[in-house]
Amino acid sequence: MDQNWIQLLQKENQLARVMVTNRKTQQYGLTLSREDAELLLQERGRALQEQRRVEFGEGITEKIIEEFCDSAYIGQESYVDTVIRLQEIFYLYKNEMMDEISDEELLHFMKEQYEGVCFGDLDYLEGTCLSHFAQAIRAGYQGHKASRGYGEYGRFDEVKRWDYDLYLETLKELCWR
Repeated sequence: MDQNWIQLLQKENQLARVMVTNRKTQQYGLTLSREDAELLLQERGRALQEQRRVEFGEGITEKIIEEFCDSAYIGQESYVDTVIRLQEIFYLYKNEMMDEISDEELLHFMKEQYEGVCFGDLDYLEGTCLSHFAQAIRAGYQGHKASRGYGEYGRFDEVKRWDYDLYLETLKELCWR
């Protein structure tokens, strides 16, 4: 009986912490219902179990919400599903990077790539950006510590990106043919 009571209290505390994020996210048009929060925590537990991880303290769900709530690519209709997927990706890459990166560094890196290089594409974030970065971390790269995870992907990006000058040059070539 005591164990069930303790588990219930822990669950209620976790739910309350997730629900508090509504104060910040409402300004971006994002809110969670109690059912949404319960689903996020249930999926967090599943992701932790799948990645064979244990989490102490507050957990990553609130941090993900706070980091990503101002994203141009997250609307109310995709909010819960996106947070669930970000949790899964986060735990996967904490393992892939052998915990050599702090939660905050990984979240900053994820957000920056999600907004910039990925244009809101979670598959590209997971399968390309984080994969390249994880390879570098496993190989001993430490630059993320000084930058706190910001501005790192350009060092590992294998895709040549278009810049404005290159775009104009190509446009001129196409127009004068």
